[in-house]
Amino acid sequence: MTLVQEIHTLTFLFPNDEKFGLTSQMRRAAVSIPSNIAEGWGRSSRKNYIQFLRISRGSLFELETQILIANELKYINGSASIENLIIEISKMLNSLIRKLGEKG
Repeated sequence: MTLVQEIHTLTFLFPNDEKFGLTSQMRRAAVSIPSNIAEGWGRSSRKNYIQFLRISRGSLFELETQILIANELKYINGSASIENLIIEISKMLNSLIRKLGEKG
């Protein structure tokens, strides 16, 4: 949830012509991460939960790429705090996927 807030704050400063482009993509990718975790948790099986965690991880990687693009386009100047948050979330997702996979 913190990442979603950070991305919304960050993209608020993007040019208006990116409103339906990179801004929208980054916000949707960020929202997709906790949304898929929640949806997977609500599913009836461990296998489904793991699949939704993998989808969340994919959205996280997508967002990471979009941040790199925003840096290249000079929309942002450094994003170390968000990049650190992405790394931490990635570690948590990988660990959870691995632990749940071991039990199945």
